[in-house]
Amino acid sequence: MPRTITAGLDGSPQSVSAAGWAAREALLRDVPLRLVHALGRQPYTPRGHLPQPPPSQDEQIRWADHMLREAEVTIARRHPGLRITTGRLTGDVVPALLGEAGEADLLVLGFRGPAGAAGFLSGSVARAVVAGSRWPVVLVRGGLRPEDEHRYGTDGSGAAPFCDVVLGLNSAAPDDTVIEFAFEAASQRAARLRVVHGRSPDLPSCDNGGDLDAGLHDELTGETHRCLAEALEPWRHKFPGVEVTEQAVIGKAGSHLVEASRDASLVVVGRRRRRTVTGAAIGPVAHAVLHRATTPVAVVPHD
Repeated sequence: MPRTITAGLDGSPQSVSAAGWAAREALLRDVPLRLVHALGRQPYTPRGHLPQPPPSQDEQIRWADHMLREAEVTIARRHPGLRITTGRLTGDVVPALLGEAGEADLLVLGFRGPAGAAGFLSGSVARAVVAGSRWPVVLVRGGLRPEDEHRYGTDGSGAAPFCDVVLGLNSAAPDDTVIEFAFEAASQRAARLRVVHGRSPDLPSCDNGGDLDAGLHDELTGETHRCLAEALEPWRHKFPGVEVTEQAVIGKAGSHLVEASRDASLVVVGRRRRRTVTGAAIGPVAHAVLHRATTPVAVVPHD
């Protein structure tokens, strides 16, 4: 089957925002958009409303078909010519969505946030899909507007330049899969790529009255920059039109990436494919960014 951008819908405002973002991404990549709903998912109940009794299978199918049809019509009206398909998924929700992720270029889901200082994902489903997927997943907050992805003061019509794509990179172990995803996203948007990489606070500093060896400090920081330059160099050649800037930060990268998300069109972070005693893990940086970022976040798994 042809590659697609797939968006999961459950009727919530977050999933509607996700579907809108997925449609714009499908146009950038020139691929079809697929809208899906997992029948095992309880239909969205607006906050403040009393939970309703679980609908029957027939009621759920009718509701899902109506929701998908309504979303398809709305998106087709906004983006004439975009190829759109819809589908109902059966079985357990998380495995069904993970199966869709394996057939798509991207799986796009909605999430709530930020809420106060920490924010939160809209339920355990998005968290489980991000943690378990072997393919990229993008989470989109509710209320995202097309103009939010573009430079301040522009209308998001498509002629205005995109905000930066921000890449959170582990300079000690940069991964090509994550780097390539970020370069491609920046190239598709004709946007600048801002690479944020962390430096351990244990790295010797010269700002302590000269007690530490400045030569050692320069050697260690120089090695970090050399590793990063080597990792980025082939991708600079492959994507010569992408302007790249680097931002070295001290300490945990998550908070710096959250700050960078405030004027970005997309934040890209990696997630190592690993399992813990409690199951698949998201990782501390991705966890922090997903909970607090104000822009769409792409989580790219890698070995």
